Amino acid sequence: MIDINELPILSRVNSPRDIRELTAEQLDALADEIRRYLVSVVSETGGHLASNLGVVELTLALHRVFDFETDRLVFDVGHQSYVHKLLTGRKEGFPRLRQRGGLAGFPKTGESVYDAFNTGHSSTSVSAAIGIMRADAMAGVRRSVVALIGDGALTGGMAYEALDDVGRQKLPLIVVLNDNEMSISGNVGGMARHLAKLRTARGYRGFKRRFSNVLQRIPVIGKSVNSGLERLKNRIKYFVLPNVLFEELGFTYLGPIDGHDTEGLINVLTHAKQMDSPVVVHAVTKKGRGYEPAEKNPEKFHGIGKFNAETGESRSSFGNSAVFAEELCSLAESDGRIAAITAAMASGTGLTAFQQRFPERFFDVGIAEQHAVTMAAGMAIAGAKPVFCVYSSFLQRAYDQLLHDVCLQNLNVVFGIDRAGLVGADGETHHGIYDIAYLLSLPNMKIFSPSSAQELRACLRYALTENDSPCAIRYNRGMLPERELRGNVLSWECIKPFRSVCVAASGRMVKPAEEALEGLNAGLWNARCIRPMDEAALEVLSHAHFVFTVEDGICTDGLGAQVAAWLSSHGSGASVIPLGVPNRVIEQGSVAEQDEECGITAAAIREAVMARMGGIYA
Repeated sequence: MIDINELPILSRVNSPRDIRELTAEQLDALADEIRRYLVSVVSETGGHLASNLGVVELTLALHRVFDFETDRLVFDVGHQSYVHKLLTGRKEGFPRLRQRGGLAGFPKTGESVYDAFNTGHSSTSVSAAIGIMRADAMAGVRRSVVALIGDGALTGGMAYEALDDVGRQKLPLIVVLNDNEMSISGNVGGMARHLAKLRTARGYRGFKRRFSNVLQRIPVIGKSVNSGLERLKNRIKYFVLPNVLFEELGFTYLGPIDGHDTEGLINVLTHAKQMDSPVVVHAVTKKGRGYEPAEKNPEKFHGIGKFNAETGESRSSFGNSAVFAEELCSLAESDGRIAAITAAMASGTGLTAFQQRFPERFFDVGIAEQHAVTMAAGMAIAGAKPVFCVYSSFLQRAYDQLLHDVCLQNLNVVFGIDRAGLVGADGETHHGIYDIAYLLSLPNMKIFSPSSAQELRACLRYALTENDSPCAIRYNRGMLPERELRGNVLSWECIKPFRSVCVAASGRMVKPAEEALEGLNAGLWNARCIRPMDEAALEVLSHAHFVFTVEDGICTDGLGAQVAAWLSSHGSGASVIPLGVPNRVIEQGSVAEQDEECGITAAAIREAVMARMGGIYA
């Protein structure tokens, strides 16, 4: 890792005030140093590299024009906040990026006064920025508020709700559109095409301004002719100019501008700051700029683990995502009704192979989880078998659609819930720990949590060949072990026979539970089907003195709560002790560190069980 003291300009930048003292040449040199440092650090820590390499000049220009110690900068998603962190007094802690006790990989108000809002999911920045502006107006505070949003986030409907509100109320918000033609996967849909058109409309504004000035100077008739042509222009612009969308929403549109031209960005942002009405600054950037491997493969370097900084080579494995996708392809070979849906996560969910083999049955809807779920409902009601592969933390954005459009109609939509459980370095905004709790609140929803690769495949086969209701299959980011499938996926597997102390574990927690009980006189069940629960297994457990449940979700409202409710309603005197994720914020770190914090390691499970065994272990 590069020693920051080897970088003569960056090493002297301790706050944004230092940036404002630099010459244009020094700013360009600083941009180069930042890119070198980003590659060096992220190669050791993992993280979101390509997006940050693309916003170096844009971030420098923002801090040159605005004082975000008092002004407010709201990031959308926050993948691209690393440069901002380096420039706002946090460079000394940067080598511990995304590590336990270190800097978060996303904006965090608790880290710095320069972080205006905690983010991690897309399409939220404009809404949050409006909220800040309205609170400022109520308090009589005057300052600039900037929302930095990517073109990928503009595929999310929430962004348009907020843009419409801003324009209708004429709030002087500055929206900086970072247009790099990418979200995580390549952008899709009408907005992507619209922005492509905008990039070709560079000469229009200059021509309009020059032509209007000429007309204004014609004696007597010049102003009236110009006024008439202005009305005509307002009619014909719908046919020739693609920036109408933003203007019709009530924004002044500035751009597109080269997002790597620091001086040009400073000029246009200065102009935007002086305006008293909403404005969109459209900056075109290149994801991965300045690092050839990331420029050639920005999707790979969007979020990457440790890699060789010299070559860009990394060990990339999709683990359970690949297992799920392979089985999905196999089933799709024999059933033409099966379709795959993703929300801008084809690569992350392992669906690239399905996309290549069955392009007519693959649908990427962009960052629009709500739309994806309701579209899947429409497909199911028309006879298709849709499978929506989505990260757990992103599916929760579509809770209403899950309830209203899928579950109330009892439609056979399958949800491949990727990244379930604790996720490690991405931290609290990306943990998949709430899915069991919120899915259990929905009628008709079956919920599977397989403990092995074989079970994962079997659960998907069941969902698409034997099932006729909504079905969720949750699996973690890593690789579940290979283990012989025993019994039907709807039943719980008895791994160790009944004793007075028993454990019911689900998903990836089965393996540490097995390790924990090695040599102990305690029973163990693999609770792979969380709903419907296996009542025959629960009847056996009802005769135990103590029943432990182990899950990588919120333990107060998940499997443990369900087991306790069933046993209580059936008159069991068993005491249920739920082990899982406590209902509090679990910050970034490794998954192993997070498991330890939550008390769900093999050692912690063993200690908890032994405490209830009265000293009789074997």
